[in-house]
Amino acid sequence: MSSISRGHAALAGITAAAVAIGAAEPVAVLTGARSAPLIAVGGVVVDLVPEPVKQFAIAVFGTYDKIALLIGTAVLLAAVAALLGVLAARRLRVGLAGIAAFAVLGSAAALTRTGANVFDALPSLVGGALGGLTLWLLLAGPLQPHIWAWTPPTPSTPPHPEPPTAGPERAAEGAAPAGPQPPSAPVPPVVRPVAAHGEESDPEGRRRFLTGAGALLGAAAVAGLGGHWLAGRRGVSSARQAVVLPTPSAPAPAVPAGADLGLARLAPYVTPNADFYRIDTALVVPQVDPATWRLRIHGRVRKPIELSFADLLARPMVERYVTLACVSNEVGDDLIGNARWLGVPIKELLDEAEPEEGADQVVGRSADGWTCGTPTAALRDGRDALLAVGMNGEPLPVEHGFPVRMVVPGLYGYVSACKWVTELELTSFADFDAYWVPRGWSAQGPIKTQSRIDTPRPRGRLSAGPVTVAGVAWAQHRGVRTVEVRVDGGPWREATLAPAVSVDTWVQWSWRWDATPGEHTLQVRATDAEGVTQPEQRRPVAPDGATGWHTVKVTVG
Repeated sequence: MSSISRGHAALAGITAAAVAIGAAEPVAVLTGARSAPLIAVGGVVVDLVPEPVKQFAIAVFGTYDKIALLIGTAVLLAAVAALLGVLAARRLRVGLAGIAAFAVLGSAAALTRTGANVFDALPSLVGGALGGLTLWLLLAGPLQPHIWAWTPPTPSTPPHPEPPTAGPERAAEGAAPAGPQPPSAPVPPVVRPVAAHGEESDPEGRRRFLTGAGALLGAAAVAGLGGHWLAGRRGVSSARQAVVLPTPSAPAPAVPAGADLGLARLAPYVTPNADFYRIDTALVVPQVDPATWRLRIHGRVRKPIELSFADLLARPMVERYVTLACVSNEVGDDLIGNARWLGVPIKELLDEAEPEEGADQVVGRSADGWTCGTPTAALRDGRDALLAVGMNGEPLPVEHGFPVRMVVPGLYGYVSACKWVTELELTSFADFDAYWVPRGWSAQGPIKTQSRIDTPRPRGRLSAGPVTVAGVAWAQHRGVRTVEVRVDGGPWREATLAPAVSVDTWVQWSWRWDATPGEHTLQVRATDAEGVTQPEQRRPVAPDGATGWHTVKVTVG
């Protein structure tokens, strides 16, 4: 194998990795999107990465944390592939062994996913085989660049003949007779491979290598994007569009006039589906066909129940406005939203199943294996806990749990908001820890009273005079009694609360401030209907939700 430059070798490694990943995507169309190596390995990373790293990713990237993970994984893979290419340029079997190791890693990761079978290893194995073939083609096969250097000839005779040596010694050695000798034949230049830093003198070979690598990269891109497109075509968007939601037997109360103040930069009272936050562990959105969906209510119950999607739609449905919040929501952040949900009361289903004594936890299990543990009491105490099928007047968006998810007022999503739900298992907190509990989060997560300033924005520049300070506050299932604002650590001033549909939703508030020139600090706090005021002390989101007063600094000119 010819020696090639490090740059060419690195490109060969990256191309081989791209072919492996790209070729795996069409195969994953047949075996399931979660079996694709990048997704499978990413899923293992999500499960194993230390909790502080996850919180850092959410804090930095917000709802784009999964995209950031996939991009970061791809960049790391490219770096390792480049190194393998450089090593393979010296010894091909080292690079092939590296690609084989990645194929085994991808297969093993895919087989660890919930519901996996032996065929889920195929994308990684097929991709690995084609990646290895690509590496051979570029470094040892017909596409390798022949990079040579010219070396001056080594003469067979010295440029100046030695003077004849007289005497018996030379005769004894068989010396040639003295006198002029015929000129020696010209010696052709010697061509030998040079090291990676040598001079390239085969532009045709270099052009062949680059053309081949470019073609293979293009094919990998087409295969990868095509596989992703085909996977989307095989999704459940068409099935979702065909769903006709039933008319609720108990419609949601009307939103009272004035509930939405309509101010710029103030979050609307009802969050549009497209703007609703999404936090979950799924790197690819589960595609659950409503025609095959089943819900099992089992475990410590006297009468296990199994329902189809049609069975669920045939039951009486209620519609309610409920605000959901993520436990990862830092003070002042926006991992919270309010929507109109349509669904079946979970209490009715549990009452039919008849939980046994001591079954104080209901484990919701998602189609992708994720679990949350909800207090049984919270699902049976009369609050509007729903198995939801609709969101803001349409079937659940796929990324928000289609066809069915849980919605429970007053509890953080990590203990209640199971999307793509397929099981409700009655058990106890003593017997089972749901997904987030072993990772350091509290087993039960009631939502804490919180408030936020939406306008003015941090570091905003304002004009002196009247300024409307406004935001939202929430204390789901308890309700907000008062919201107070203060400037520069001065006395607290009570804000005006807008009306709200119920205690299960957030509320907008506003306060009129006569702003004076200078730098100012605004702070807000809320008190719930039970008379508990949110604490000033700042605490992180782990293990059961952040605390502290939202603070905004502005400049008035």
